[in-house]
Amino acid sequence: MALVLMVVHGTDGDVLPFVAVGRQLLARGHDVTILTHAYYQSAVRAAGVQFVAVDTLAQYEAHLADAAVQQHSQDISDFREHFDRTGLADQLRFECAELIRRHRPGATVLVGAPLTAQSVLIAGEVTGAPVVCLAQSPFQLMKLPGVAWLYDQVLADRIDAARAVHDLGPVRDWTAWMWSADAYVGLWPEWFDRAGDPAPPGTLLTGFVLGDDDQPVRLPPQAEKLLRADTPPLLVTGGTGRLLQPDFYRSATRALAQLRHPALLVVRHRDLVPEVLPPGTHWFAHLPFRALVSRVAAVVHHGGIGTVARALAARTPQVLLADGMDRPDNAARLAASGLGRALAHGRWTPTAVAEEVRAALERPPAPQPPPAGDGAVRAAEAVETVLTGSLTR
Repeated sequence: MALVLMVVHGTDGDVLPFVAVGRQLLARGHDVTILTHAYYQSAVRAAGVQFVAVDTLAQYEAHLADAAVQQHSQDISDFREHFDRTGLADQLRFECAELIRRHRPGATVLVGAPLTAQSVLIAGEVTGAPVVCLAQSPFQLMKLPGVAWLYDQVLADRIDAARAVHDLGPVRDWTAWMWSADAYVGLWPEWFDRAGDPAPPGTLLTGFVLGDDDQPVRLPPQAEKLLRADTPPLLVTGGTGRLLQPDFYRSATRALAQLRHPALLVVRHRDLVPEVLPPGTHWFAHLPFRALVSRVAAVVHHGGIGTVARALAARTPQVLLADGMDRPDNAARLAASGLGRALAHGRWTPTAVAEEVRAALERPPAPQPPPAGDGAVRAAEAVETVLTGSLTR
């Protein structure tokens, strides 16, 4: 039995796949601890995995709001100010200290995500434990050199200060350092990889990890009533975060007004929802997508990898209004495979969005590729490969 220490940041599409992989590792007899946001305490503990909060609920919400404000800035110094305003330097030091304190010599593996694995890489250097990076989407590996450059330009002193606490010298080659994990695992299937720039050689692809497979499936009575109506509703969602174009929900709801089609609008943050919704459109803060997506006529969404994977698993038509982060790449891969329709941000007029939704409803998507198996199981096997291969560098 080994100790697996996992660190992950972000929203549902980032965190819940790690929880799913952690659950599989736990079932295989390993001790598993996940360090993540306080918001995910119940999800982690429900999986039977040990939980360590890297922030408070208030700090997490403040971070989401601040990230939304600075996401489209063209001034890289704004990223440094965001890092400082939201206390990420303190969080980095805390994560490093916890990983090093919990480490068991010769019996520990560290797991992080490629773009945010700084604490995992530092702890790996200090302890000699192997490091595995789980990438939730191809974008995370494609953009790693660019993010390494950004850290070198504006955050080198902050990260080097966290290293110095543990008697590590400054990073000399940021790209090499961020590529220094012992294994890189892509949580997507081979057909999705081939639909765009492929993953770097040596990346193990597992298939999609459905992070909500253990989530509750009971729907609230109002949603259940709407789903049982003669016309199945559309599902419109921008995910669980705030990193969206300001006009995402406005464009989507104005398209709904043209379509005159019933819809469920699932948005965690009420302030993102337009004050006036079209007739037949109903807002919910949360709904279990595992129970919902297979019962709607189509999903209109932001292009997050978790929503992409869930809609594919349900064979439900998708229309992606994708902008920012990995979403345009996810949308392009889906469209190239004939499995979804995508509309770039400059074309988000109500009429254009409505036309894409009509087309998705009238023309079913291409036949699905065969499933790659349970991505969470294959990802857990990949971590075990590192564990059984060599537990020290």
